[in-house]
Amino acid sequence: MAVDLVREEGKTLAEAAGEVQRAADVLRFFGAACWRADGETLPSATPHTAVHTRREPLGVVGVITPWNFPIAIPSWKIAPALAAGNAVVAKPAQLTTLSTRHLAECLAEAGLPRGVLNLVHGSGSVVGEALVAHPDVAAVSFTGSGPVGRRIHAAASDRMARVQLEMGGKNPLVVLDDADPVRAATIAAAGGFGLTGQACTATSRLIATPRVHDALVEELAAIAGRYRPGNGLDPATGMGPVVSDDQLASNLRYLDVARAEGGDVVSGAGPVDGLLQAPVIVTGVTQEHTIAREEVFGPVVAVLTVADLDEAIAVANDVPFGLSAGVVTNDLRAAHRFAAEVAAGVVKVNRPTSGLDLNAPFGGVKESSTNTYREQGDGALDFYSWTKSVYLGID
Repeated sequence: MAVDLVREEGKTLAEAAGEVQRAADVLRFFGAACWRADGETLPSATPHTAVHTRREPLGVVGVITPWNFPIAIPSWKIAPALAAGNAVVAKPAQLTTLSTRHLAECLAEAGLPRGVLNLVHGSGSVVGEALVAHPDVAAVSFTGSGPVGRRIHAAASDRMARVQLEMGGKNPLVVLDDADPVRAATIAAAGGFGLTGQACTATSRLIATPRVHDALVEELAAIAGRYRPGNGLDPATGMGPVVSDDQLASNLRYLDVARAEGGDVVSGAGPVDGLLQAPVIVTGVTQEHTIAREEVFGPVVAVLTVADLDEAIAVANDVPFGLSAGVVTNDLRAAHRFAAEVAAGVVKVNRPTSGLDLNAPFGGVKESSTNTYREQGDGALDFYSWTKSVYLGID
């Protein structure tokens, strides 16, 4: 499965194997959730009456998943949907249908009854819209772009279906004056260049204070220069290819715009070969620049300079997105303040903005998410079920 994922999406083999393992872990986690209590017993104001709640499945739910994690994201949508008792119709991205098929085949081989999980293929404009509009689909969970997510929200909400959206990010990593620039650069590189930058939680903005800025950029450029883009099946490869011609063209357009607006590309300007793109650092960026505000979805990190923590938080929050955010500091008070004031659903302290624990809730705010039901963790079951209150007279 990992080898096919490398061939289909472009990850390195280590990244692909990690994703396959993540799917297995997710299935085990929600398999265990099936054995936990699904309701609670409550006191009643009415004499001789017992009250309890039941968690009921919604019925048939639709899940629409992206190409960048074609095994992990379907697993963390499908698993809680099944654990809550639903049937699922899943539509994977057209670029990575084989990887999602592997997941479905594993569930079928494990004994999942026919018809409980259904995999459908096709374009979002045809198959996706049909799934969202179907009156028998009680809920739709979608991960993908903001424009598509807004259309799905409008169509599903119009018929009172439940909707869960996880969309883009423009994730900041703030590096304060007290931080070790070598450590901070290592964290920034992992978040910005890992997975070829093709993750919604990838570090796309590096926000540095003056004392650490120059050393941080120098060290990050040195790390970027040591990456070896190549075939993901080659153990020597440090970063796999961009997923498609269209995505590479989009990445390069953003670099052209960054240069035109006064940014300085200090590392890895263009493609190495075919779909291989070197890691890119863009300095001289201000908050008004396009590359500081729009999601690139490639191995591109824009560097901004701020005076202090106050300005760092203001700049971090001054984008339409709010998915993941990080800070590198040894000051515990600054870390707590950042976590409290940054507008993001996930906050990392001295860790890359990418990477998630499956038992912790995941989701964003603002245009990154519907910000209603969270994915992953115990709370993931809430989206795929509803609560029924039962009053039992015992006199």
